[in-house]
Amino acid sequence: MAGAMHDDVEEILFTPEQIQARVAELGQQIAADYAGREPHLVTIVKGSIPFIADLMRAMDITLSLDLIGVASYGAGTTSSGEVRLTKDLDDSIEGRHVLVVEDIIDTGLTLAYVLRNLRQRAPASVRVVTFLDKPSGRGTAIEADYVGFTIPDAFVIGYGLDWNQRYRNLPYVGILKRDVYAGPL
Repeated sequence: MAGAMHDDVEEILFTPEQIQARVAELGQQIAADYAGREPHLVTIVKGSIPFIADLMRAMDITLSLDLIGVASYGAGTTSSGEVRLTKDLDDSIEGRHVLVVEDIIDTGLTLAYVLRNLRQRAPASVRVVTFLDKPSGRGTAIEADYVGFTIPDAFVIGYGLDWNQRYRNLPYVGILKRDVYAGPL
């Protein structure tokens, strides 16, 4: 692939075809698990937008959607450890079956914050689906109910994931070259 954006990618971990196949599988599994119930998807923006769009289309059941915004990274490549709410839900989740849709679980701090926040609102249930899981980065004991792909300890971009608000529009998931975000060694 040509273009400066692609030149910053050290390695492609998952192709667009691999991503679409796995998201379709997740959608079918979730739809089967939620048969007879109407899940209320709560997606954490911005990185999860491509994932939630594809996942919803793969779920052949009635569902609803809301967005929550949290921030913890800033312009760095590691979590600041501070999580803050940047956009709250529009609708009540009391008594609803909430499925949190996350782009990546790394340290787990962001997701832990979101889950604490949501559980205080008395939902009927809360489960988590993540597109990517990076267990080596875990700073808290947290697991997803559904995982798209497990990844190594590397800084990944594409399919919604960014560095400094760049690379979200890559159709694949790749490892960002270290010299892009760290400069020359």
